[in-house]
Amino acid sequence: MTEHATHDSVAQEHHVPEPTPEEAAQLEQLYKDFDKENLIPLWTEIADLMPMVPSPKAVSHVWRWDDLYPLAARAGDLVPVGRGGERRAIALANPGLAGTPYATPTLWAAIQYLGGRETAPEHRHSQNAFRFVVEGEGVWTVVNGDPVRMSRGDFLLTPGWNFHGHHNDTDEPMAWIDGLDIPFVHYADAGFFEFGTERVTDEATPDISRSERLWAHPGLRPLSGLDETTNSPIAAYRWKYTDAALREQLLLEDEGHPATVSQGHAAVRYTNPTTGGDVMPTIRAEFHRLRAGAWTETVREVGSSVWQVFEGTGTVTLNGETRVLAKGDLFVVPSWAAWSLQAESEFDLFRFSDAPIFERLNFNRTYIEGRTK
Repeated sequence: MTEHATHDSVAQEHHVPEPTPEEAAQLEQLYKDFDKENLIPLWTEIADLMPMVPSPKAVSHVWRWDDLYPLAARAGDLVPVGRGGERRAIALANPGLAGTPYATPTLWAAIQYLGGRETAPEHRHSQNAFRFVVEGEGVWTVVNGDPVRMSRGDFLLTPGWNFHGHHNDTDEPMAWIDGLDIPFVHYADAGFFEFGTERVTDEATPDISRSERLWAHPGLRPLSGLDETTNSPIAAYRWKYTDAALREQLLLEDEGHPATVSQGHAAVRYTNPTTGGDVMPTIRAEFHRLRAGAWTETVREVGSSVWQVFEGTGTVTLNGETRVLAKGDLFVVPSWAAWSLQAESEFDLFRFSDAPIFERLNFNRTYIEGRTK
């Protein structure tokens, strides 16, 4: 069998004689009877159902922050926040997914905009969610009654079935990105939704949330919380700790110690302190920093991801097409798409993916160009 065999090429190698007129008539009737009974034979569908490699309908795409933010601000002037619509969130719609509001078949990403002194009412849902803040402050997200400050560079969790709402305590608007597993939950018919209070259950504005006071101490775990939890109990992963971890990796590299993913490429994964695993069962989150001039190898992975530039400039090459990126820009990497990064200046990027789903199902696979056979 050739390395690049397809279902069609193999079928051609094993040629089957053309049916006789009598057989053709019988086959035609067979297919009509299949249709009548809502049956579809595998042999007519195998190329789509079992491709030789993943062939996603989702496509690689880049959304510019300089385009997204003004549109969100216009929505802020025209679209109220309240019951029914619930959130002023504008989803990134992958051009390959036929008008659905999905970044990939498993991931939902959106820019959410909250005006000055506005409140987004509380609700809860089965879908797991997070917020990542590329700029701004002055908003608190209240998760199960715990007010959590949102500031630049912070990664904030709203695990499934936790009541949550947002309130802006300033006169200035703020925008951030939301990430959820909405498409996965939708296709699995696993979603539930429930309304909460009309505002938020606690309008306090503490600098540090209660969950952080209990859990966010490096290397330390409260004896009152020794059970494993499905989701991380930390409501906010603060930028100052992410920044320090990345900075120290690069300093250790300068000193000749192994600390980075590759030359000039520091990276961290946000983790659940009760398990050491991912922060939520369906979403993985990471942060990457590349020195000016550094680059990554070209990688293909089963599963999809969404990236946002936090700071700096550089390029992403997606299936051979190179795009220039700047602060706030977002791009999507579909399953098995080839991607690589190159930094012009120091280049900081946030990434989230559906990797936990594929790892649990043992469908995960990674190919690194030039290294993996």
